[in-house]
Amino acid sequence: MLELRQLTKLYRGLPGVRNVSLRLAPGEILGYVGPNGSGKSTTIKMLTGLINPTSGHMFYRGEDVAKDFAGFKRHVGYIPEEPHLYAHLSGLEYLTLVGRLRGLEARLLAKKADAFLHLLDLHESRFSPIASYSKGMRQRVLIAAALLADPEVIILDEPFSGLDVNAALLFRRLLIELAASGRMILFSSHVLEVVEKLCSQVVILYRGEVVAQDSIAGLRDLLSLPSLVEVFAQLTNQQDQEARAREIVQVMASR
Repeated sequence: MLELRQLTKLYRGLPGVRNVSLRLAPGEILGYVGPNGSGKSTTIKMLTGLINPTSGHMFYRGEDVAKDFAGFKRHVGYIPEEPHLYAHLSGLEYLTLVGRLRGLEARLLAKKADAFLHLLDLHESRFSPIASYSKGMRQRVLIAAALLADPEVIILDEPFSGLDVNAALLFRRLLIELAASGRMILFSSHVLEVVEKLCSQVVILYRGEVVAQDSIAGLRDLLSLPSLVEVFAQLTNQQDQEARAREIVQVMASR
């Protein structure tokens, strides 16, 4: 179990997130959604150790991760939205570097890296520098790197960014298989239709605070709305998008 309790991050006294609490159980894909600036990335940065919380606690297997954050990170795989990689390395070299940093034994690392490169359609380009890769190829390298050390907690920030249709379909199926094998998956995305199809539970964040946390079916029933998109729009006070789109067209046509 991964648990956040009253997690707060202040920037110059202003909250990035405030009193965020959630639980992520083995076998669960938890959707983490909210408008831009709502605090999703701040939460992820705290979970991955990129920034420290101002207050609150994170627990893994019942232990406060602050006691051994390095130990906690060994159980975490992270796929960020933007594939910032060492562009001068090849795909194989990058996976080898990540595997060594993760402490994988050389023979196992070579076997796993080769298998991932085959399965993610990167094998033919394994010796080419990452600078020559498309964004989708870079994203697939990130996916392989995140899963290389067999993490129990997988944190995803817009993981479908740059993937083509075939790669996206494979990755959706992969997430289902990972959850079925007992992994804990935190899935942050703006693509609410994908969240609705993949996630068993969803947390909706607005202005740094949790405004809803339930199963998607539970939220739809509670608010008597047919889809997660409409639930999200109501809970985050989104303006009437149809009216706004109409106004944009009117401005375009004004003389």
